Amino acid sequence: MTRDPKDTSSLAPGAVARLIAALTALTAMSNFHRANLGALAPELARDLSLSPDALGLANGAFFLTLGLMQIPVGLMFDRIGPRRTVALLGVPAVAGAALQAVAVDPRSLIGARLLLGAGCGASFMASIVLCARWFGPARLATTASRVFAFSQIGSLAAGTPLAAGAAVIGWRGMFATSAALTALVTLAFHRAVTDDPPGRETAPRPRERLTAVLSGLLAVWRTKGLWPVLAMHTFIYASAAVVLTLWAGPYLADVHALAPVARGHVILAMAAAQAAGTLVVGPLDLRLNTRKWIVVPGACATISTLLALAAFGHRSTALAIGLLVLLCLVTSYSVVTVAHGRSLFPDALAGRGVTTVNLFQLIGSTTLPVLAGHVVGGFPAAQGVRPPVAYAAAFIAVAACLGSGLLIYLLFARDSRPRG
Repeated sequence: MTRDPKDTSSLAPGAVARLIAALTALTAMSNFHRANLGALAPELARDLSLSPDALGLANGAFFLTLGLMQIPVGLMFDRIGPRRTVALLGVPAVAGAALQAVAVDPRSLIGARLLLGAGCGASFMASIVLCARWFGPARLATTASRVFAFSQIGSLAAGTPLAAGAAVIGWRGMFATSAALTALVTLAFHRAVTDDPPGRETAPRPRERLTAVLSGLLAVWRTKGLWPVLAMHTFIYASAAVVLTLWAGPYLADVHALAPVARGHVILAMAAAQAAGTLVVGPLDLRLNTRKWIVVPGACATISTLLALAAFGHRSTALAIGLLVLLCLVTSYSVVTVAHGRSLFPDALAGRGVTTVNLFQLIGSTTLPVLAGHVVGGFPAAQGVRPPVAYAAAFIAVAACLGSGLLIYLLFARDSRPRG
């Protein structure tokens, strides 16, 4: 049944509330897994003999398999729907979270993160696809931004609560607890969510032959205007995530000598700032009727904050914390680029289209932690402590990557206007 994507007035409030709650919980769990190395990075490095390069690889491993899953997840969305896709991938997600708790060396931690990333491969994009199905593409950024803002509770939990819990039951106990919570969230999602609004189910799509599948993928890659959006989206989320989910902890420990719980407080504040920024930025595309000119100034603000952190962050703990929080506040516009990318695809290619866009976000999220780890590791440590210049160089490298994407987007991307 075809519906007007602008008509959301007849959606049952209870059904909408269940959908938003389930999507929020699912994405929050994924956010927790993305960020849970940051607050405990020094302790993990000590207990598992992790070098900066190995720590970067462990964090990047999650995003590597998350990215590799995007093409098959897109196909699964278009063929069996988001609900069943999320349920199937819940198995490796729970297994990976549990294996983190029993890791004994860098190799086993990296292996657990690889499995965990694969299991979380549908979490973020399920929200995009379901928000588009329920509320229409024009309202995608607005509704998805609410889900992603509320789901920052997962990143918040990866800050002070994780550090405080680890002080009581150890980091292994906290990772085991996260595995149990992942199982509960997956089961609840499967019970609460439908792929279409009640009473507005779309007709089942005929099963595609392999040639049709490949043709659809080729059509996605050939979509006009896609590549400048991908160039930008590669580094937006990653430019803040590489700091929030990994390097903020070691930076605050090495440069400002903060203890684990204090580092957790900072990471919690960073995640809260990201949530607040997402709530503000998400609806702007409808209000201003532009997407490109929300992304461009946002990227400029991110680059400026990274460079300020590199130049001045070592001078004062308060200044460093303020700049870290500001970084997450201003880097909250990735949902707008997702909406920009979704606007380029017809409904029949929506699953494959948005997961392709997300794939490039995950390429950035995989490579930037490894790049930053290589940069930090290139500076000698004194009694296990890296100098401020090591982190400054890493912040500059991240800013340069984002700047390259911004240049391509600025020169070649055509604006996408929600109201035509």
